[in-house]
Amino acid sequence: MSSSRDDFGIAFRSALLQRGAAQKFSLVSLIFIAIIVFILDVYGFAFMKPIRSIINDGIYRVSLVASSPSRILPKATASVSNLFNLKNENENLKKALEVYKQKELSVEYLTNQNKNLRKILESEESFLKKENMILSKVLIDKSSPYLKSIIINRGSKSGILKGMPVMDKDYLIGRVVEINYLSSRVLLLNDLNSRIPVTFGEEGVQGILKGNGGSKPVLEYLPEGYTVEEGIDVFTSGKDGIFMPGSPIGVTTSEGDVKLFSESSQLSFVKVDLTQQNEEAF
Repeated sequence: MSSSRDDFGIAFRSALLQRGAAQKFSLVSLIFIAIIVFILDVYGFAFMKPIRSIINDGIYRVSLVASSPSRILPKATASVSNLFNLKNENENLKKALEVYKQKELSVEYLTNQNKNLRKILESEESFLKKENMILSKVLIDKSSPYLKSIIINRGSKSGILKGMPVMDKDYLIGRVVEINYLSSRVLLLNDLNSRIPVTFGEEGVQGILKGNGGSKPVLEYLPEGYTVEEGIDVFTSGKDGIFMPGSPIGVTTSEGDVKLFSESSQLSFVKVDLTQQNEEAF
C-alpha cells in the first residue's frame, strides 16, 4: 500500500512538472482562491476588508497600465503631427521672410539712389539753371590695371559729342571719347592714355597731368628743378582749348602726384558739359 502511495505521489509530481498540467493547475488554483475569497467576503469576515482593498488597488494599477497605450498613443500621434505642422509653418515663414527681405533691400537701394540724385540736384543750383549740362547715369565701370573708363546712359540722341568734358559735381573726371546712339564711353583722368594741361600754386605753375592707371595721376613737364609741395589744388589750365580753365581736379601729395577730388570707383551720376567739344583723341 505504501509503495502504491509513493508511486501515486511520484506520478502526481511528475504530472505537475509538465507545462500543460502546470497551466491547468494554475488556472484551477486561481479559481479555487477566487471562490474562497468570494465566500469569505460574502460572510463579511473583518480581515477581508484590507485584503479586498489590496486586491482592488492591484486591479486598478493593472487596468491603468493596460490602458496606458490607448491613452498615450493618440497624444503622441497628435504631438508628432503638430511637430510636422510647426516645421511646415516655419519653412513657409522663412520663405515669406526672405521675400520681404528682398523687397526691403530693393526699397533701400532705390531710396539710397534717390537720395544720391537729390543731393546732386539740390547741391548744385547752377546745374538747374544751365541748359548746357546734362545729367547721366554710370552704367558700367570698365576698369583694368591701366585703362580706366566708364559707360554712361547718354549718347548722340541726347546731343553728346566726342571730346565733351565730364564732371562729378564741379570736379573734372574725364571726357567723352566714344559715342553711341544711347550711350557713350568716358575716358577718366587716371587712364594711361589721359594727358591734360594743368596749373597750380600761387605762381601759376604749368604742367601736364598724366594718367598712370593708378588712383593718382602724376605731374610732368614741370619747370626744371621744381619741387611739388603737398596740399596744393590743381586746376585745368585751358591751354589745350578742350577744357575750360579753372575746373578743379585734385590736390598734390608729398610724392609729387595728384589725389583726385572725385573717386572714380564711386561714381553713380555724372554731368556732361554740352558747350565744349574736341574731335581729337587723347
